[in-house]
Amino acid sequence: MSDNSAIGETLRWKKFPVLNDGFVCLVDWMGSDDAVVQAARVSYGAGTKRVSDDRTLIRYLLRHHHTTPFEMAELKFYVRVPMDTWRQWVRHRTASINEYSTRYSHAIDSACETEPGAWRLQAKSNRQGSEGFLSAEEGEILSREEAAFHKSARDLYTRRIDMGIAREQARKDLPLATYTEAYWKIDLHNLLHFLALRMESNAQIEIRSYAAAIAEEIVRPLFPVTYEAFLDYRFGALTLTRLEQDVISRLAGARKIPAALDDFLAMQDEAWRPLERCRERDEALEKFRRLGLVRPE
Repeated sequence: MSDNSAIGETLRWKKFPVLNDGFVCLVDWMGSDDAVVQAARVSYGAGTKRVSDDRTLIRYLLRHHHTTPFEMAELKFYVRVPMDTWRQWVRHRTASINEYSTRYSHAIDSACETEPGAWRLQAKSNRQGSEGFLSAEEGEILSREEAAFHKSARDLYTRRIDMGIAREQARKDLPLATYTEAYWKIDLHNLLHFLALRMESNAQIEIRSYAAAIAEEIVRPLFPVTYEAFLDYRFGALTLTRLEQDVISRLAGARKIPAALDDFLAMQDEAWRPLERCRERDEALEKFRRLGLVRPE
């Protein structure tokens, strides 16, 4: 594995665009794939191990959830993100944060805009998610209303500022679509956990876009071996609970693989059976279909 200094210097302060006016950029970093290996071996310098041994070790560490070596590398980002998306972001309390203050400075004159074809519909099976889109024709109306609302809110804020109202109070009616900026510093282990959650298909599209930009544009080139292992063993992996393993064993014992939906329901866990709606059962079915254990409908 090679030193990532040259790569890091090309990435430093390079703004990768996200949404209509957001971005992520690398401010600084410490460590590389070599730092993970060094920490795991509790040694100094490159050592005498072959590169292939280092790659094998990193993959072993990530596969078996040995987290401490990945905490030896850190990254610091500067991001511009809508306030509503930032609320989700800061729920990850494993980072150091310093955010732009609208008590001391004027609010950033930019808001997250929604394209006419990007208005999502509420999911019927997931209360905190979305599925499908409003028609672009109907969305055009909402996008015009959104733009007018953003302008009205900004004009009100500016009028208050011009009247000498304190910034801490003048800001109170700005929409959550208003962009904020922040420094965000986090170790590699906790960053990978953030990415695993926020790159998932059930994460909100806006924060998923930020996670994808961080992962592909910054983490991948700086930590190529670790990122490859992350994709193989975390992001692209499936976990099977004890209940799911038991269902698979029953299906296999009855020679019902690949199974029809009725076969799956007949072999489901007894705790799921009386439930009309059961997310755990739905998740198991989704996994089994992905693995080819249950036939698609």
